[in-house]
Amino acid sequence: MLILAIVVQQYAPLYFRHIHERTTFLFERYSLLLCIGIVWAFAAILTAAGAYNHVSLKTQQHCRTDKSFLISSAPWIKISYPFHWGPPIFTAGHSFGMMGAVLVSSFESTGAHFATARLAGATPPPAHVLTRSIGLQGIGIFLAGLCGAPAGSSVSVENIGLLGLTKVGSRRVIQISTGFMIFFSIFGKFGAFFASIPLPIFAAIYCILFGIVAAVGISFSQFANKNSMRNIYIIGLSLFLGISIPQYFAEYTASAGRGPARTNAGWFNDIINTVFASGPTVALIVASLLDNTLEPRANENDRGLSWFTPFLRRRKGYSDPRNEEFYSYPIRVHD
Repeated sequence: MLILAIVVQQYAPLYFRHIHERTTFLFERYSLLLCIGIVWAFAAILTAAGAYNHVSLKTQQHCRTDKSFLISSAPWIKISYPFHWGPPIFTAGHSFGMMGAVLVSSFESTGAHFATARLAGATPPPAHVLTRSIGLQGIGIFLAGLCGAPAGSSVSVENIGLLGLTKVGSRRVIQISTGFMIFFSIFGKFGAFFASIPLPIFAAIYCILFGIVAAVGISFSQFANKNSMRNIYIIGLSLFLGISIPQYFAEYTASAGRGPARTNAGWFNDIINTVFASGPTVALIVASLLDNTLEPRANENDRGLSWFTPFLRRRKGYSDPRNEEFYSYPIRVHD
């Protein structure tokens, strides 16, 4: 799947654009859907032909398209409603644990908003837009918990990568997609059909889309001096710890059934185990701590702040006139 996606997305337009100029447009917009359809159909053929009947259980779970009769057992119509699984139960430990999760989600969402603006060609999001988006995300988490959803709402990083891949940054696309998802969410068979997509397909998609977003994040370091040993030290250490520490927490939790933090305060354990299980959050903490303690004033130019601040266009008494175009409400609710 990964090789096919790279060939269709990057190499095929180079050869087919000589036939017709619109072929490049088609490959940009629909290459990922084409690759998913081809590999998914191939996996369905292998499943029907019995190619996975005598392989390991793990391979069957990952590659078969008829996992546990998912489609046949799903209901035709299922409507979620408040308190679907009974009245809510509040405990201090779980509440503080969710506070840690929300804090992590806020960090990741803030970075994702900057990546979205960069890929969409918009101005950097102002502070009030970031605050508004995180507040709306909190409302989404509240509604999800009210209806008994197993996970809260957060920024979809893969959709940000898809925005950069397809070069479609229209807000109207998101609105229509949201309407489709809300409508089709009541049909259980529809959701089960897409849940039958083999996991290796998702893995290949994530390799591409998450890679695009990660590259956008790294591109912001262009404002800093990469020849400075101080900056090289901070970037390298934060990246390495951002990968290794969450991996340690994940492996420890998988083997021991609990996180590495062990104190008499369960709420504190939940917060620590949640925060340090997030790679972006760990990298942010390490990089911010080092950057603001290793002679920050003497290295202000090397840090890139003198270049990054004008890029954000956040000067006192100045507001980019294009912000209204990019960040106004979909409907004029503020009038």
